[in-house]
Amino acid sequence: MARKQFESKRDRFKVLAENRTNNILNGIRILSHCSNKALYDYEDEEIDRIFNAVEEALLKAKTKFKDKKKEKFKL
Repeated sequence: MARKQFESKRDRFKVLAENRTNNILNGIRILSHCSNKALYDYEDEEIDRIFNAVEEALLKAKTKFKDKKKEKFKL
C-alpha cells in the first residue's frame, strides 16, 4: 500500500494530528466504560494510577510542542 502524498508539511500535520487526536479521544471514551460499577470492581487508588499515567503522558507530549530553546549557562 502506497503512502499518501501531501501537498505540504502543514497538510500532513493537519490530517495526522486530527486522526490521532480522534483515536485518543475514542480511547478515553472506551476507558470510561470501565467506570460501570455494575460490571467492574476497582479501588480509588487504581483509578488515580490510571489517570496519573494518562496525565503524565499528556504532559510529556505537550512539552514536545513547546518552544525548544535550550538554556545556556550564564555567569
